[in-house]
Amino acid sequence: MLHPGRPPRFVRGGRFFVPPPEASGLLMRLSPTDREIAALAVPALGALAADPLVSLVDTAFVGQTGVVPLAALGVCTAVFGFAFLAFNFLAYGTTPLVAGAHARGEGDEVSRLVWHALALALGAGLLAMAALEVFAVPVLRVMGASGALLDEALVYLRIRALAAPAVLVIMVGHGAFRGAQDTRTPLWVTLGLNLVNLVLDPLLIFGLGWGLAGAAWATVIAQASGAGVFVWLLLRGTRTAPPVRRQRLQWAVIRPLVQIGGDLALRVALLVGTLTFATAVAARLGTRAVAAHQVARELWLFLALVVDALAVAGQALVARYRGMDEMAKAREVSDRLLAFGLVTGAALGIAFWLGGPWLIGLFTDDPEVASGVAMLFPFVAAMQPLNALVFVWDGVFMGAERFRFLALAMCVSALVGCAVIALVLPLGLGLAGVWWGITAFMAARLATLAVGYRGLWRAAA
Repeated sequence: MLHPGRPPRFVRGGRFFVPPPEASGLLMRLSPTDREIAALAVPALGALAADPLVSLVDTAFVGQTGVVPLAALGVCTAVFGFAFLAFNFLAYGTTPLVAGAHARGEGDEVSRLVWHALALALGAGLLAMAALEVFAVPVLRVMGASGALLDEALVYLRIRALAAPAVLVIMVGHGAFRGAQDTRTPLWVTLGLNLVNLVLDPLLIFGLGWGLAGAAWATVIAQASGAGVFVWLLLRGTRTAPPVRRQRLQWAVIRPLVQIGGDLALRVALLVGTLTFATAVAARLGTRAVAAHQVARELWLFLALVVDALAVAGQALVARYRGMDEMAKAREVSDRLLAFGLVTGAALGIAFWLGGPWLIGLFTDDPEVASGVAMLFPFVAAMQPLNALVFVWDGVFMGAERFRFLALAMCVSALVGCAVIALVLPLGLGLAGVWWGITAFMAARLATLAVGYRGLWRAAA
């Protein structure tokens, strides 16, 4: 029996015991909802943080072979990053569809959805691979590559393009397991393929003397291994996901994914386009200005990884409770995630502000560039709580399958952000003006998502 002012007692081995004050306090604070969020968000954070490691490892090893190979790697990494953004619907679209069917106990529907998503990934991957192989030279020329840089980049691009189908299959693997409320499996697969790449890079680059081509082959083998493991796990089934059975393809099953892909492609194009426009304007302010902008931008995007883990949890949990027709629970989870996001964003902002002087030294020793980065730190730090709410809301709306709304909201936000950024050069607002534009862009996203959030639950009611 519980008594006011007395710590709770629990049964262990037939005896009562009283947990220490800090433990009982933790038990009082952590609700089942919080544990659900943590169980998804923590492994998701690990997978999100590990995902860029392939490129980082390649960069570290290739950097030891010379400036031209390193520059070629940078150009190709940018090409692949942009090329595969259009296909991220394979993860974001698969998650809510699988989560809803999984929550309803429809194992056959889960199997059907995942099988069709894998087929779509394989087909789209083969098309992407063919396009990159055929248009490799013009694409690299658009990126400014020529001479020796073009030669090196062409070798890397044509080899790594072979991994396109594997990359898209990996996206489906992430989406399928997230939908099954399992973010641990994608974490282990991601760590495994990174280990393969880490072992093969030095062997192929230096051991066999293949240089940049060795880095490309290491990445292809690593990503093919990761795709193979995902397919094996999905076909045999796991503790969290039923086995996927081979079946005849049906357009009625593929069509929802294609429709989601169109909405998400528009959203991604507007997001990337706005940030690219900001970089283009910063470039016109001078070499050191765009260098400072690039450092601040990369730090800003890196911090987003932490909150993206909450967005992944939101997408999976909201879709799950919608599938169970428990909209009150879906809103409870969403509200809790927003609170966690706000606290996390505030903590990131404070930590970033305190670590600013140390971070600048890691990226540049040029006094003018360092001064520019220091000037932008208040923007990056102050935007963290705002960013956190936006990213969590993105996950909630994706879990609710409101992809069309996200695309339309991004249209409004991009218009606002680009309008402010377009005034930078005519009004002489400098680099700070560029970041005021980015702030306006994120504030517009916050406002549109906040309005949509209220409407989301009214519609559900």
